[in-house]
Amino acid sequence: MTRVSIDEHAVADSGAGPYAITTGPDGALWFTLVHSGRIGRLVPGKDVTSHQLDPACGPTIIASGPDDALWFTQYRAHRIGRITTGGVIDNFALPTPGCGPFGIAAGPDGALWFTETTADRIGRITLDGEVTEFPLPVTGAFPSAITAGGDGAMWFTLNQANAVGRIAMDGAVTLHPLPTAEAAPVGITAGRDGALWFVEIAAGQIGRITPDGQVTEYPLPDRTARPHAITVADDGTAWFTEWGANRIGSITCDGSITVHDLPTPGSEPHGITPGPDGALWAALEIGSLARVAPEATVS
Repeated sequence: MTRVSIDEHAVADSGAGPYAITTGPDGALWFTLVHSGRIGRLVPGKDVTSHQLDPACGPTIIASGPDDALWFTQYRAHRIGRITTGGVIDNFALPTPGCGPFGIAAGPDGALWFTETTADRIGRITLDGEVTEFPLPVTGAFPSAITAGGDGAMWFTLNQANAVGRIAMDGAVTLHPLPTAEAAPVGITAGRDGALWFVEIAAGQIGRITPDGQVTEYPLPDRTARPHAITVADDGTAWFTEWGANRIGSITCDGSITVHDLPTPGSEPHGITPGPDGALWAALEIGSLARVAPEATVS
């Protein structure tokens, strides 16, 4: 079992809503403030800074692009945003009105790929803002998180279709149904083992899917924990947030699960990422970031 230390760092007022987080190309933590329409930046050990967007745009997921900038979805404004490490912001309108972009990730083709939750589409945007949309073969699926797989394709969760999808660079889509009914997958990440790891928010499970579509599910100790986001550390351990249980958890490649309580009750952990300092960092909607530092492995 891994022992950890957890410290919380206030980065905004309690109504700002830290939501997603990633480590940028400048070695800083970048995060979205979904309720206040801002992008935040924190270098561990230094003061936080933030950049104001349209206050009502609803910035959600943020990811590093291949151009040394950060790219993010604006769920309520139905746009894709880009911010340089110096704070210069660009906005890109999407072709489909009211499409609700949510997940975003850099692809192996040098573009950014994103999900359109209310339009049942996967989008692709080039660095100069050219957008292509690919329709999914299902309706009402609510495509959510997306990540690049090790097989040269993008993988994404279908929250309301109970499936994990794969889209090739030519737009060909394959869907893989999940064994557990109404599991409602959300976060997904590429593992160091060649598989994809994802969370099932409604089933209280962690899932693993191989490139050929074989799914394994690992029940959490608390099936009501509502796992939300997931990432993978350098050692291959996957770390995830338990939004409904106020915990951070980890799962090894062999399925061993450990969970850790957060210091502040009701902190609503959402996004999680490996930080520039070797720790894991999670966004807490109460206005803080949690630093989770593994200390030792004990039997």
